[in-house]
Amino acid sequence: MSLILFAFVVRVRDGLPLSASTDFEHNKELQERKQQLRTISKSLPRLPERGTVKGQKLNIYFVSSEGVSYMSVCHSSLPVAKAFCFLEDLRWEFTACFNSTVISLAARPYPFLEFDSTIQKLKQQYNQSGGPALEVTLAEVQEDLRIRPPQLINADEVELTNGTANGHIEQAGVNQRLEPVSAPGILSLVLNIMCASLNVIRGVHLAENTFQDDYEGIWNVAAFLFAFVCCALQCHLYLFHSSLKKLKSFLLLGVIVLCNLYLLGLRNVWQLLFHISVASLSTSLTLTRRIHHRTDDCGV
Repeated sequence: MSLILFAFVVRVRDGLPLSASTDFEHNKELQERKQQLRTISKSLPRLPERGTVKGQKLNIYFVSSEGVSYMSVCHSSLPVAKAFCFLEDLRWEFTACFNSTVISLAARPYPFLEFDSTIQKLKQQYNQSGGPALEVTLAEVQEDLRIRPPQLINADEVELTNGTANGHIEQAGVNQRLEPVSAPGILSLVLNIMCASLNVIRGVHLAENTFQDDYEGIWNVAAFLFAFVCCALQCHLYLFHSSLKKLKSFLLLGVIVLCNLYLLGLRNVWQLLFHISVASLSTSLTLTRRIHHRTDDCGV
């Protein structure tokens, strides 16, 4: 079983792909890790020089040095030290072949595809022998990792943060969009709009009576209107990508639950359960809707 599945060399300043290993495996998680890797490459100027992104069975490791980042997708069973040892060997081989001027002047993606043969030899060495030829090198990397451990990177935090119409997102010149709206998502939107409409109708009607009388029901009006706003925001959060999505989702759900509990005297238990269930469904679907990446391997 191959422990190092994919290697990627990119320019740090703009994420331009310089070279990559030929992809012989096509399992789903590998394709997801490769797409994450490309997304991370666009954020390298803001990331530490050395980092790790954990996956289910596959992890991403990267090392940046002298304006170039060396990245790999490895099986989780591969020791971290060996993964970074591979990247160090990759760095030495690449810098021996290409100088900084050539790298800086590169204008198109994958200008050094011929380096793939070197990557394949390194991968074969590590996959067959289980590590570098020199144990001293591995020991040095282990000691360096002990002193300066790689930072654990959250891929979700690196991904795009600005939502635009129809779920399309743009960052660092890469155009991406959210996954298509599912059938449960459409149902959730319809129910959320229904709940929002019920809240605003009840709130406006109650406000008319309250302002004509003694203002004692002002907080009930506020609860209905708060619930209406939160329902509308839940629809927006489902349709458009947003930073801190998890925090916002649970905050909106919490406000809706509290507003409905406050309105217990004006709504029966079944009505409360309906509104809270719709809000919970919307929260769940919002949290599970992911960014849909366009496959762009440029023939690699």
